[in-house]
Amino acid sequence: MTTDKLDATTPPRPRWTSRIDMPVATAFGCILVLLLIGSLYSPNFLSPEYLLQQLKVGAFLGVIATGMMLVILLGQIDLSVPWAVTLGAMMASAATAYGPMGEIFAIPFGVLCGVLMGLVNGIGVAYLRIPSMIITLAVNAVAQGLMVAYTGGFAPQDSASPAMRYLAAGSVLGVPNAVIVWAITGVVAVFLLGRTTFGRAIYGIGNKEAAAYLSGIPTQRVVMIAFALCGGLAAFGGVLLAGYAGKAAQSMGDAYLLPAIAAVVLGGTSILGGRGNYLGTIAGVILITLLQSILSVMQIAEFGRQIIYGAVIIVMLLLYGREKSGR
Repeated sequence: MTTDKLDATTPPRPRWTSRIDMPVATAFGCILVLLLIGSLYSPNFLSPEYLLQQLKVGAFLGVIATGMMLVILLGQIDLSVPWAVTLGAMMASAATAYGPMGEIFAIPFGVLCGVLMGLVNGIGVAYLRIPSMIITLAVNAVAQGLMVAYTGGFAPQDSASPAMRYLAAGSVLGVPNAVIVWAITGVVAVFLLGRTTFGRAIYGIGNKEAAAYLSGIPTQRVVMIAFALCGGLAAFGGVLLAGYAGKAAQSMGDAYLLPAIAAVVLGGTSILGGRGNYLGTIAGVILITLLQSILSVMQIAEFGRQIIYGAVIIVMLLLYGREKSGR
């Protein structure tokens, strides 16, 4: 009886602590630390204009990381993102050379090329059971060869369409259009993952594909669609980059592979699949963007940045991988 009275009078543990997503909270905490460090190097680092510019730069990575998150939630990886980005940029820019109709269909055409590239990845992973790391790396190499053959090894001469320039470099009421596009993409991703059977299927496959299949989920179709969406979003990111720069460039997507993976993993999405939310990816993108800015101010070479991204992925894999295996 004494024990029962003691249990009855003991206050319960606050439930709000169990609702905190520690990886996401950690990512936002690191953002605050980076803002503080950046302010020490430059007094303008905390100015609204500079922060808005960083959001604009991060929007391109945000769109690309959205697609990468879908694939990572499955427990897969997409290494074809670099040339999916370049493919979308080049094909959209190439379409503008065909007059007014080409300019109208430039953006959809570039995105469609990325979707088709992602479909090849998805079919290879879902139906042919080829490991995602192998098939996406091979498709990336094929896309690279096709684009080099298309351009003859030289920089593409086609320019971005006015619509591409407006989406990437324009603004509405002082807010960059690229940030608005990322926000819309994020809202769609949150709805897709949280409010649809497709989103629940992605989490189910990421947790245990065999169990998801036995429960009636069309796992092969879901995996194929997820890879197609990843390719389409990567190509759309390339379209925006081409609009921002005014034209496409070879290998313009190479700088986005590791940052995209790092942003997703930093935000708490398990690289083994089945766990993560889009708020974490937003935090990861902002964190990576600020880190890039600070490294640029500190004049860290590109190889140093790649080392940092790789180290971040390894550390997060160790942390989240152990957490997942222990469930």
